[in-house]
Amino acid sequence: MTQPIFLVGPRGSGKTTIGQALAEALGLQFIDTDHWLLSQSGMSVAEIVEQEGWDGFRKRESQALKSATRPGAVVATGGGIILRDENRAFMREQGVVLYLRASVDTLTHRLEAFPDEGQRPTLTGKTITAEISEVLAVRESLYQQSAHHFIDASLSPSEIVADILQRISAARASQAAS
Repeated sequence: MTQPIFLVGPRGSGKTTIGQALAEALGLQFIDTDHWLLSQSGMSVAEIVEQEGWDGFRKRESQALKSATRPGAVVATGGGIILRDENRAFMREQGVVLYLRASVDTLTHRLEAFPDEGQRPTLTGKTITAEISEVLAVRESLYQQSAHHFIDASLSPSEIVADILQRISAARASQAAS
């Protein structure tokens, strides 16, 4: 069986877009923890946060990660999934974690070009650029701690998927040689 592949990174880094393309390229199932949570709860991320606060959402997010993860799946996670120690440990132990890393400018451009307020409630109430800068300052080390591989998410989706496929192929070849 194939270990799950987890995609982590901030909002706008391309976790869902890359996850879908990567799953298709590898012939694996695609799972988005935010969408899974929505289908299980019947509420959007914004609605959960409004009713239960961020702590309630984070608890549900952790449950979703564990419940939705399957061998042979590509799992796109919510940007804050790495805030809980248990989630970072779970992903590293259960599969391969890819950190989709992009600059504040790239993330800002993407979030402004494709706003999705129902799924992306503001964390700080600040402008997108200020919020991304602030959130990355807090989370960057957690993304790094979680990841087995750092992926340049400023590239096009096809270039990102090609990079990931090359890394996976190299890792499998290395394991086979051992």
